[in-house]
Amino acid sequence: MTVLEFVDTFPDEQSCRDDFKFKREKEGVICKKCRNTAHYWLLSKEQWECKKCHFRTTLRSGSVMESSKLPVRTWYLAMMFMTFTKKGISAKELQRQLKHKRYNTIWALMHKIRNAMGNRENLYTVEGMVEFDEGYFSIATPEGMKLKRGKGSQKKQNVAVMAESTFLEDIETGEVSKRMGYVKMKVLESHKSEAINDVVEESIDEKSIVFTDKANTYLDIANYVEMHVSTKSTNETTATTLKWVHIAISNAKRTLLGIYHKIKGKYLQFYLDEFCYKLNRRYFGDRLFDRLTLAVAKSYW
Repeated sequence: MTVLEFVDTFPDEQSCRDDFKFKREKEGVICKKCRNTAHYWLLSKEQWECKKCHFRTTLRSGSVMESSKLPVRTWYLAMMFMTFTKKGISAKELQRQLKHKRYNTIWALMHKIRNAMGNRENLYTVEGMVEFDEGYFSIATPEGMKLKRGKGSQKKQNVAVMAESTFLEDIETGEVSKRMGYVKMKVLESHKSEAINDVVEESIDEKSIVFTDKANTYLDIANYVEMHVSTKSTNETTATTLKWVHIAISNAKRTLLGIYHKIKGKYLQFYLDEFCYKLNRRYFGDRLFDRLTLAVAKSYW
């Protein structure tokens, strides 16, 4: 959605609230008390009431907007700015665009939206032919802290990266080309094989074929997927067998370094969730904003 289209579609707070109500009903309102999904809308209260136990759910309850005092239109504006370009936008710039007084409020708002992106991504797994590798992302460290070098450096965070490798046939020429499919990135708690195994089990379909290099931490991957193919790490491997996963890592690093500065390790997953969410929907075009409003409207209780 472009800025002009947003202004025409959502000129005021009520138009945003009406759209958010529609999106929540489309995703399905769930009763927190009895888990029932059948509700009716109380217009005078602007709440849903459960047909079974009569528990009431407000417009924001259960969504990432719960407990927020910001207008719904502010949320919609933030989602618009976060989706109208392939790159991202810093909290400082968004604060300036929204003319909001407090930076911390906008920063927290953006992380809640990124959390909704991550929740949506967690509903899916990568499958088929999957490339798997690790990337080391720069993170902020406390000033004056004595740092280690090497693989366990506190200046780098280890991230597991998975990318589907798919094939696309040209209808006119019949030529088959390789392309990047779905991508997932997960911050690893440690450098041990157990952390790798947990990510593989959680994020990759068990019927997949996984391609990796010959790292020692990848020895148990075959226990969680149909087939594990490991190749020696060379320039040729990087350019062919693990092409898409390295492109994803490179693009993610370039995006984060170009927009955000001194990302703390405990928040890195939020930024990676935003990157993957937008990358996996790179062909959605103007529909990306609409899909994000659905992700924000979904109840996860």
